[in-house]
Amino acid sequence: MTVNENRQPVMVLVRPQLGENIGKAARAMLNFGLTELRLVTPRDGWPNPSAGPAAAGADIVLEKAKVFETLADAVSDCAHVYATTVRKRGVTKPVFTPDEAAREVITAPGRSAFVFGPERSGLETDDVALARAIITVPINPEFGSLNLAQAVILCAYEWSKHALASADASADLVQPTVEDLLPPAPQEDFEGLFDQLCAMLEPRGYFEPESRATTTRRTLRSVLTKPGWNHLEVRTLRGVLSVLRRRPGSKPGDPRD
Repeated sequence: MTVNENRQPVMVLVRPQLGENIGKAARAMLNFGLTELRLVTPRDGWPNPSAGPAAAGADIVLEKAKVFETLADAVSDCAHVYATTVRKRGVTKPVFTPDEAAREVITAPGRSAFVFGPERSGLETDDVALARAIITVPINPEFGSLNLAQAVILCAYEWSKHALASADASADLVQPTVEDLLPPAPQEDFEGLFDQLCAMLEPRGYFEPESRATTTRRTLRSVLTKPGWNHLEVRTLRGVLSVLRRRPGSKPGDPRD
């Protein structure tokens, strides 16, 4: 990963309870190019054998993870600390969405940290008090429960968007391959499809009454031109029409068709 180190936020897990959740958080981080994980007094100690399988290959994150006794120690080198919480917990702080915080991380001088609380209860008031700002998202008031990895991936993803868009960041992140779209079919191909369809519909009275035939054809043409079929799609549709034109049980090329 070639992202400028100072532009990568540190991900800090405060008193994480389960090794599996630490591993899932590491997996979420590495998906978006983040590798610096810091742990504050993990409940079951560190390293934790349950973290590796849950990380699904994000071993580099676990191997580099550092353990600290306090949150203050964990973020001592960070100029910008963001506490993730769904509530302000009685502390008055600026409140950002993950997108807004990520935008600041990319442009602000100095290191930044995203801080996440333990699975059961989230960050305590004293933890939030250490932060410069709060990160939260609009969420269902009847069920405001994100698990640890979900919270991490929200922040990591938003950071990655701004890292890719930033002129001074060279994140080695790529959009998964998408099949190239074929150009629309030539008008000649479409006219062949349209004529074939009309030829099949006409004997069945589709364009009756005659006084409405022109309007009906125009409407049908409009419906068919909206998708912008490519040549493979036109060929497929014409194949469908050819099959529908056959008598049941006949084969392609049957002279009875």
